[in-house]
Amino acid sequence: MNILILSAGTRNKVVQAFKKELGANGRVIATDCSNIGPAIYDADAQYIVPRIDAPDYIDVILDICKKEQISGVFSLIDPELSLIAKNADRFNEIGVTPLVSTYELCEVSLDKYRMYEMLQKLGIPTAKCYTTLESFKAARENGEIDFPVFVKPQEGSASININSVKSEIMLNALFNDYEDLMIQEFMQGQEYGADVYVDLISGKCTSIFLKKKIKMRAGETDKSVSVKDERLFKQIVEFAEKVGYRGMIDIDLFHDEEKDVWYLSEVNPRFGGGYPHAYACGVNFPKAIINNLAGNENPVNIGDYKEGIYMMKYNEIMVMSEDELK
Repeated sequence: MNILILSAGTRNKVVQAFKKELGANGRVIATDCSNIGPAIYDADAQYIVPRIDAPDYIDVILDICKKEQISGVFSLIDPELSLIAKNADRFNEIGVTPLVSTYELCEVSLDKYRMYEMLQKLGIPTAKCYTTLESFKAARENGEIDFPVFVKPQEGSASININSVKSEIMLNALFNDYEDLMIQEFMQGQEYGADVYVDLISGKCTSIFLKKKIKMRAGETDKSVSVKDERLFKQIVEFAEKVGYRGMIDIDLFHDEEKDVWYLSEVNPRFGGGYPHAYACGVNFPKAIINNLAGNENPVNIGDYKEGIYMMKYNEIMVMSEDELK
């Protein structure tokens, strides 16, 4: 069984985890559009591919799948998820399982305002959002919201171009300089992250790992500690199964301790940047994926890890000569 990891970038821990779980029973192949994307060099084979917006990108990936006899393929970046899902039939036709949710869910998850609308319809607590200055100002006049707020691209990832805004002058300036922005209520309370796996075969949520975020950097969790909350676990199971996610998803949450309410902020239908914390605690998504690709359902095993386990990211370097680069 061979696994293809697309847009591996710096996510070497995910590559290493799949290599460990496959052992002698398969290979891990990784791609990137740059030959200095370090994670690809931890894989058994590496391919430098065009950017995802290149016209022949999917054809190149399909050729790699055929050459390497790939069983399952997934991406580690948000903009590529919809592309893989949109071409799911082409992958399935050559015997490759795209490890991703449906195209519609990928699109909704990428578009933060559409996600907000979906959560509103489901009755799930989330931060108030506005896509125009007029709607925000009207809500502010009605006392529904006030500064500070977050201003962010309606579609985006890695916390790029997210600004904490404390005045109308700054808000107007941002909307004047950039397009497709949205205004989001400033969330009070502690931030958490949940790594969730929804079985590809049964559609049941089989694993959840909850972590309290201690420090963030560039949109990813830098330091965190494992925690549990049985009530939240039930809410996540109901949400993930009802909406229809499949495979690995990464959920951002806030807990307002004063109100004792969990607010769902964002959903990314891929491995989250903090997933290595879950893996180190025994919440094994690579093994679950391998089981599914072998045609086996995974048992429901939610919250099977220890609390109080800390993750601390730190810098590593990879040094290679020009001749060694792919």
